[in-house]
Amino acid sequence: MATATAKPQPNDRREIFGWGMYDWANSAFSTTVGTVFLGPYVAALAATAAQAYPDGNARFLGLPVAPDSFLPYCISFSVLLQVLFLPILGAIADYSHLRKRMMQIFATIGAVGTILLFFVTGNLWWLGGVLYIVANLAFGAALVFYNAYLPDIASEDERDRVSSYGWAMGYLGGGLLLALNLAFYIFSEDLGVPGDLAVRINLASAGIWWIGFSMLTWNRLRPRHAARSLPANETYISIGFKQLAQTFREIKHFPETLKFLLAYFLYNDGIQTVIAVSATFAAAPIARGGIELETQTLTAVILMIQFMAFFGALFWGKLASWIGSKQSIIVSLVIWLGVVLFAYGGLKGDTRVLQFFILGAFIALVMGGSQAISRSLYAQVIPIGKEAEFYSFYEVSERGTSWTGPLIFGLVNQMFGDLRLGILALIFYFIAGLAVLPFVNIQKAMADVKKYDAERNNTQ
Repeated sequence: MATATAKPQPNDRREIFGWGMYDWANSAFSTTVGTVFLGPYVAALAATAAQAYPDGNARFLGLPVAPDSFLPYCISFSVLLQVLFLPILGAIADYSHLRKRMMQIFATIGAVGTILLFFVTGNLWWLGGVLYIVANLAFGAALVFYNAYLPDIASEDERDRVSSYGWAMGYLGGGLLLALNLAFYIFSEDLGVPGDLAVRINLASAGIWWIGFSMLTWNRLRPRHAARSLPANETYISIGFKQLAQTFREIKHFPETLKFLLAYFLYNDGIQTVIAVSATFAAAPIARGGIELETQTLTAVILMIQFMAFFGALFWGKLASWIGSKQSIIVSLVIWLGVVLFAYGGLKGDTRVLQFFILGAFIALVMGGSQAISRSLYAQVIPIGKEAEFYSFYEVSERGTSWTGPLIFGLVNQMFGDLRLGILALIFYFIAGLAVLPFVNIQKAMADVKKYDAERNNTQ
């Protein structure tokens, strides 16, 4: 049985700061590991290992694998694991009230897995993929519990601002470590540090940053309920499946919430794909539809976007308070439409570098804002006590569909030999999101949740 405990009040500035610092902490994994250093490093090691085989492929568990494909395969596998496990973990967290404890456990697993990337070298190239699977699964799990805290720490009228603050802190923290790591890598030879060792140090630094700054979160984020003991002959796994089954039976009570999730499925896949393929598009030769930017220029744009996104996320929190959450997301999607159209038709001639910087500024403006306000709007339309379960669906919707955009981009590019047509194909996601989102009745969704919560309280 659960025991009563004093419930901390929302809008505590000290607690909100601690919550936001987790975004600061874990974003190092996304930027330093996921975006910049791990992929090229593991591919280079795998390519060296592949020289021992006549087909030019490396071997993992006896299976041939193209060096450039190994890490993408690992990313896909980790996403599949997230789709399978996150809803169960969310259900366990909601039942047990061990949300903070589970967040700590998975964040620690992810950070330790990231630190261990330091040992990826030579014939241990495959360890980079295995550790990434572990770290990325843990990253997604901890994020579910982190997001689920938003309705607890912020009142309804403050959630847009607090969610935007968290995203802004993530961009600032992740960008700061990335800038330090890029500087260290560029000047590593001058410091007497071999390039491969510099990469390994940078990878490990992301894990140290993650676990180190998470301590501020653990210190300030407070549990909302006493831990609930298990019934006789039950385990947390069995309870998790029962909780999840119950939620699926009751999900018919939230049609507008499901409609919002559908819209999010669509437009977020477009956002994630634009972010994921932008570096490839920017670096590719002009003859293939790219921009042919130098590495230094591309790095400068990435850092500019990272730091400008800090202010963009904060601005979108303000915009949501002025015109409403749903309307602010719609504005951001219209800007995303413009970004895709300009990427297709512009970025040509001698001024293409300047144009790309300007385009990057628009991406920075909407990148964090559209995602931050989506997260806070979702918090308004989910039932009390099932936050982790519903945020697991939210996270699965982001991870589980994130392969379709890159697939469409890749197929269109392969069919027509033009990266710009691949970029243009992504416009489907923003148009589809704009076709669904305006018809989501947020007021009805909130009323459905309040009715469900009241009925559930009356039966307990």
